[in-house]
Amino acid sequence: MSDIVLTSAVRDNLLSLKNTAKLQSTTQNRLATGLKVNSALDNPNSFFTAAGLNDRASDLSNLLDNMGQAVQTIRAADDGLTAITKLVESAKALANQALQSSSEYQRKIKTEQYNDILQQIEELARDSDYKGKNLLAGAGNELEVIFNEDSTSNLTINPVDYTDTTLSTGLSLSDLATGAGATASFTVAAGTTSIELTGLQASSDLTALGNWADGDIVTVTDGTTPTTFVVGTDITTVQDYVNALNDMRGIKATFDEDTDTVSIVSGLDPAVTLSISKDNSGGGAATDGGATATATPTSLATTPMTANATLTSSGGFSAEDILYITDGNNFEAASLEIDDETTVSDLVSLLKSVKGLDATFAGGSISMIGEVSWNISSSGNDFNIDQFATTSGTVGLLATDSGFANDTDIERVLQAINNALEELRSAAGTLGTSLSTVQIRTDFTQELINTLEVGAGELTIADMNEEGANMLALQTRQQLSSTALSLASQAEQSVLSLFG
Repeated sequence: MSDIVLTSAVRDNLLSLKNTAKLQSTTQNRLATGLKVNSALDNPNSFFTAAGLNDRASDLSNLLDNMGQAVQTIRAADDGLTAITKLVESAKALANQALQSSSEYQRKIKTEQYNDILQQIEELARDSDYKGKNLLAGAGNELEVIFNEDSTSNLTINPVDYTDTTLSTGLSLSDLATGAGATASFTVAAGTTSIELTGLQASSDLTALGNWADGDIVTVTDGTTPTTFVVGTDITTVQDYVNALNDMRGIKATFDEDTDTVSIVSGLDPAVTLSISKDNSGGGAATDGGATATATPTSLATTPMTANATLTSSGGFSAEDILYITDGNNFEAASLEIDDETTVSDLVSLLKSVKGLDATFAGGSISMIGEVSWNISSSGNDFNIDQFATTSGTVGLLATDSGFANDTDIERVLQAINNALEELRSAAGTLGTSLSTVQIRTDFTQELINTLEVGAGELTIADMNEEGANMLALQTRQQLSSTALSLASQAEQSVLSLFG
């Protein structure tokens, strides 16, 4: 108001109060915000410099989050690698166990377990992802980690592929053949007959019989394969005759001196008929193979045995024979020594007790199913002779081999496993290096963010102690200025006393 005139002293004190109030307002703002530079008006240079530092710190903070997620992705892959390595080591242990075992069946079981482990490796590799990124799942899972705000500093981590163990660029481990089973069967049959050698003893000459003469020929046939013995040359005594019959596979012969009879027990197949006869080539008379003069030979047809029949009642088995059950690696899984009480049922039970082999009996036939190759043989020559032309009595089941069937295959697998372990160790080393790099850059970025924020703070953050002192001083100055203004006003008021 231009019409009002204030003295110089009053005006000076009013200006001082305004300035003090202004400084108080600034100080109060600093105390309230904690900043000495709140806008570009406070200090343009410090404000924009601090803003630049804070902006970079913010950009790096965003990158820091991505780095942290990258670390977790790498750790997920590393956890997967550690577990896969343990599984591969388990597979190696299985292969070594198979190598130490001679049992083909046990090796087959190890093969199946080995394949199960390979499947678990593939599933574990597929499960090693983090937020959709899997460094163990091959192409498309490359991980790029950016370390600075303009993306000029970065690290690309290339994935491996263990979701398929057969890949040559990965573990190069293939499933092993588990093999295919086989079947086989053999017939157990029995039949008996006898030949009369009237008046003879075991040591007697066969020509002591009226119808026998040296040069006569004894023929034993199964209808297809004949075997002949010349009297006086091949057989001379009764014991020679018995021994010759016994030497023929599939039949047994004994001589009873009390009854003067040769008992013959056959184990040949029921489909063939045993026939014994003697001709008159040496001047004797044709007989049934014994003393009786007849053109009709002695014949013997077997019948299928029952489950409760004793094995020794067949010409295919004798007491003290030992049956052996061996696999394709000649590993003896079981054996049975036959005695006079051993039955067909006992034999079937033995076969069923062998792991990897099953057996059933019906109609005189023992049928077997083997998961691996098996051989059933006997120490006796008469076992499983169905006709005289049979060259081997061994019952064989020829199964398809598993991948661990022989030592060479196992050693080849062990070499592949060792190579896979080297691959895993190499991949783990690469991941470890990448993890270390990202972790170091993460730590560095955290330190750099702190440095930037501290630097920005030094430009803008107020010193609370200093501002508090300033406020106290301003309050004192305000009080003094108010007092000074009051004194200046009192000097003007003294004029009023003239009008008293």
